Amino acid sequence: MLCGIVAKKLVNYLPMAPEQWLNLIQNAKKTAIIQDGKRKVHFLMEDGREMVEEYHMETNVLLRRAWKEKGKLGQDVGWNVEIGDPEPRQNNIEACGIEESSSAPFITRRITKTSLEWRIRNLSYPRNVYDVTAEDDGTITIRTSNKKYFKKIIVPDLERAGLKPEQDRISFTHQYSTLIITYSKPPALLELEKKVLDEILQLKVKKDGDAQCPIS
Repeated sequence: MLCGIVAKKLVNYLPMAPEQWLNLIQNAKKTAIIQDGKRKVHFLMEDGREMVEEYHMETNVLLRRAWKEKGKLGQDVGWNVEIGDPEPRQNNIEACGIEESSSAPFITRRITKTSLEWRIRNLSYPRNVYDVTAEDDGTITIRTSNKKYFKKIIVPDLERAGLKPEQDRISFTHQYSTLIITYSKPPALLELEKKVLDEILQLKVKKDGDAQCPIS
């Protein structure tokens, strides 16, 4: 049987009106704990999906968001990280006889108070070969003039706010073999994030060492 490395589908990123995402957060069963200097929140959605988030205690900036993944038989198969450092890569060499190259480009996401950020590592080409564009399909697309790299990035934050990316909000730099793409948050996204954060800050939190909540 052939075995390969398949990119994960973005099954949790569903286009919606802003009130839908806010309602999903409001109606979820939520548990919060302060641990390792972070505010960690576990969400159990009405549709059965589970999400965890981590916020910086002083700035309230979102540091991590991950969704629990289920296999075809409903078993837990780990966490799909939407924001923050990815889970350690699985070594497929024993199961498949192949191993994903450590030099392959990979993306990590960050959020600041004013922008969304993507870092695509292991891209050694000079800055002038990259073209980063907002597309009508709702993605931010990266192309290189040397035809060596092509990637469409789904932007769930914008989809949840009912928005599409705008070209004039995109900027990018390149250093240390990393392409850094920055997207300036539009007012509608800032407002939605504020409403969600208000929900989070209202939660009663447990301190580290108290009875543990189900947070990854």
